[in-house]
Amino acid sequence: MSLLRVENVTKRFGGLVAVDNVTVEISHGEMMAIVGPNGAGKTTLFNLINGVFFPDEGKIWFEDVDVTHYPAYKRAHLGIGRTFQISRPFASATVQENIAIGAMFGAAGSEISVDQAMEMADHYIGLIGLSSHRDKLAGGLTPIEKKMMEIARALAMKPRLLLMDEAMAGMNPKDIDKMVDFIKRIRDEEGIAIVALVEHIMRAVAGLAERVLVMHQGAKLVDEPTKAALSDPRVIEVYLGVPPGEADA
Repeated sequence: MSLLRVENVTKRFGGLVAVDNVTVEISHGEMMAIVGPNGAGKTTLFNLINGVFFPDEGKIWFEDVDVTHYPAYKRAHLGIGRTFQISRPFASATVQENIAIGAMFGAAGSEISVDQAMEMADHYIGLIGLSSHRDKLAGGLTPIEKKMMEIARALAMKPRLLLMDEAMAGMNPKDIDKMVDFIKRIRDEEGIAIVALVEHIMRAVAGLAERVLVMHQGAKLVDEPTKAALSDPRVIEVYLGVPPGEADA
């Protein structure tokens, strides 16, 4: 049984078809990347999966539960976690408090106390390497530290599926490699499936994903193992804007 199944999903905004009849399945523990040029529909698909938007057509199942019209908080309780491209922490709360909020909002939220949530926060603070910032106000973190804290907050939700939106945007190659290694490690240690939305960082896609979904103009262009997807002539054309073989003409 798939962990997540998106079936023939379409989302329109007025006359714009942002996601066009997309079907995709994600298995337990899988590492997948969603890529495509600006405006391809990647973020809208993420928003449909975690409940920010509801589809106009199609269905979404998480394991055997039809979550098509579940709001985000209900999907979080089932085990769908999410990070965002632009981190928006509770700036006047500490790093520990920000991460504890994730624990209380997630899959185990109704079953844990505030003290237990704080203990969970300490575990994930250590995991992401921010122990020295535990009691620091989140508003004082650097952009990369905020991004790491947001990942820890999502992990504290105890997701079975973690959606990561542009987690490596703005990083240099060395930091990208470190992030790829970190994401692989948390996948293995936490036993979760991870889907990363990546804009144009092919270094990250090649190092991270076992499978790649390429979107173009709202539709699914390619859904293949990483090497096959990135060498597909249609994908090369979408990224270069010219047919393969004409790029050097």
